[in-house]
Amino acid sequence: MRILICLLLSCCSLAQAQPAPDAGYPARPVTIVVGYPPGAGTDVLARLVALRLAKRLGQPFVVENLPGASGMIGASHVAKAPPDGHTLLVAPNTLFLAAHLLPKASTPDVVRAFAPVIQLSQGMLLLAARPGLGVSDAAGLVARAKKGPGLSYGSPGSGSPMHIAGELFNRAAGVSITHVPYKGTAPAITDLLGGHIDLIYGVPGSLWPHVQAGKMVPLGVVQPTRSPLLPQVPTLKEQGIKGLDVTTWYGMLAPAGTSAPVVARLNREVAAILAEPDVQKEFRAQWEVPVGGSVEDFTRRTRDDYARAGAIVAEFGIRLD
Repeated sequence: MRILICLLLSCCSLAQAQPAPDAGYPARPVTIVVGYPPGAGTDVLARLVALRLAKRLGQPFVVENLPGASGMIGASHVAKAPPDGHTLLVAPNTLFLAAHLLPKASTPDVVRAFAPVIQLSQGMLLLAARPGLGVSDAAGLVARAKKGPGLSYGSPGSGSPMHIAGELFNRAAGVSITHVPYKGTAPAITDLLGGHIDLIYGVPGSLWPHVQAGKMVPLGVVQPTRSPLLPQVPTLKEQGIKGLDVTTWYGMLAPAGTSAPVVARLNREVAAILAEPDVQKEFRAQWEVPVGGSVEDFTRRTRDDYARAGAIVAEFGIRLD
């Protein structure tokens, strides 16, 4: 009996002495790849998180910008990296839309090539009109559009979430508002202010200063519930425009095959960072609401968004410029 007890105690001691599966992580500096230029929204949020991860985990977390091909150059780089947690990707959900629009031969399989880590934040799209149009809500816009053709909306380009929002609005409201694609948001804003287009879909960071100046009229946000960042602006859904959910978000991903303990460790650390009051303040300054959540939550979100994007691209025959 004494021998059996000793053996049991020895086993318990050995079990307690075993290091956690992620105990050696990170073993060296970690690279966070961003597929957009420095200063872009993705880059700003990645650097906020990288700085705090370095402090928490005791290794440098370095942001590397690899812009091009709608973020796919950076994504492809991470997809080919060793799956050891030392190369990560921070990307917007447009990555899962671009995968349906770019040539398959030049893009990774975004569902199979990555291990989702955590959703960093959620943003929103805003629909705004030029004041001279004489509408102040979605009902007024629909009534105006049904009087006859001629209305137009601008977006940063064909295949953008803003373009998709406009097509979904047309379908839901039973109207035909012409899409005018631009090379970015700035020229679309310029044309709306000049009266050359009637409407614009964009992120609040770009549009809200013009709303405050009285040069744009906000008609609604393009998501199911009101945003805490603009609680005074109703959703298009609550104004009777159903089936119009085009939310934007940023997330962190690792190469497929990265061990579950490392992914879980990153998820825990980033979730703790997102809960910090100063981080929440900095995210909100970028018009983003911190999210967090589990690995399973984010995995489900990426799969659902990829499938939905594919269905929308096929339905409307969307192509890149």
